[in-house]
Amino acid sequence: MAAQIDQLVEEASRLASSGRWDEAERVWLEIRRRDPQHPRALFSLGVHALKRGDGVAAHDLLTAARTLVPRDLLVLMTLCAACQYLGNAEGEREAIEAALAVDAYFLPALLAKGSWLERFGQRASAAAMFANALKVAPAEAQWPEQLRTQLTHAREFAATHAEDLHASLVRSLGERLDALPASLAARWREAASILAGKTKPYHAVVNQLCVPRLPAIPFFERELFPFLAELEAQTDVIRAELEAALAANRDEFVPYIQYAPGQPVNQWAELNHSLRWSTLHLWRSGKPADENLARCPETARALAAIPLADIDGLCPNAMFSALAPKAHIPPHNGETNARVVAHLPLIVPEKCSYRVGFDWRRWQVGQTLIFDDTIEHEAFNDSDELRVVLIFDLWNPLLTPAEREVVKALAAATRAFGQVEAR
Repeated sequence: MAAQIDQLVEEASRLASSGRWDEAERVWLEIRRRDPQHPRALFSLGVHALKRGDGVAAHDLLTAARTLVPRDLLVLMTLCAACQYLGNAEGEREAIEAALAVDAYFLPALLAKGSWLERFGQRASAAAMFANALKVAPAEAQWPEQLRTQLTHAREFAATHAEDLHASLVRSLGERLDALPASLAARWREAASILAGKTKPYHAVVNQLCVPRLPAIPFFERELFPFLAELEAQTDVIRAELEAALAANRDEFVPYIQYAPGQPVNQWAELNHSLRWSTLHLWRSGKPADENLARCPETARALAAIPLADIDGLCPNAMFSALAPKAHIPPHNGETNARVVAHLPLIVPEKCSYRVGFDWRRWQVGQTLIFDDTIEHEAFNDSDELRVVLIFDLWNPLLTPAEREVVKALAAATRAFGQVEAR
């Protein structure tokens, strides 16, 4: 008997897979006649009943199947669909909760719960559930086709809810933000965005030397670096040397991103060995580019007059950084939070912008921007012209002079240890 039933199950499955639903159902009915408690037959007949619009029969068959296989996720989610068809909201939710009790990360059940909450007006809970579903879902390119529409809706619903909540939170802060200095107000705007789920917290992600317990400050107040006034006063002279270099030595500008074959390029695929982001190095990883410094003597003197960060093997770096029209530098993080990075804007067309963490800025010619590049940052040139800034390294102003010496000692010792091992 068992062997015959197994043969019938195989036949019914084959018929259903080829779209011959009526024939498949007749075989499932024969299986049930022979074995009234066959869970696969009960489930499949429930699916057939739901498919032809007989919600009551589908519910009864699927409930019977669930009694036999109470932890079967497919049975539970199909029973959920039958309950929804019948307008049985409590039965639908109970089936969803039963599925999540079996597997709290079961994506179809998370999406179903989010949909249930949305339909019954619980928007905040629905947004949270959809956000949870998106966390456990694979990357969009690997979304299961049968769930793609639901996942797209989940993403859009969660994003809309986050935008609405964020706007409400900002309105509630109102005059309280206006009473704060700009730097502190930015903190609380970001806090509202994080609380709403619109953005994530941005932390320092350090590729090499990390100084623990330093606050992750996206942009530093210009007043912390009074010595930059002298450099900014030389903006016109520096820009003239840059323009001369662009005219006479454009081939000395090299791609900033230069990964060797076989190295993973990750987000840098478009810019790898591309002049869309190019640089004329003046200092590189602590070593002077003497020929380029000689071509730009006033720029060299201006840089020599300020306290550049000096970390063995890492700093200083100084360069003219040229971003081509319509180019984008993707989000990335820097090498050490012991230093900060400064931009002196020289050629800045319209439609250029820069993000560090939560904060956006627009370059203004002659006005230095100083930021922690270990916080995720990116740059856009959406114009039709070249954008060029002078980039250079400074010490993080939150480090004492004695701590700077500790940083230098750590970097030098790490470098020396590596050289010994390489022998």
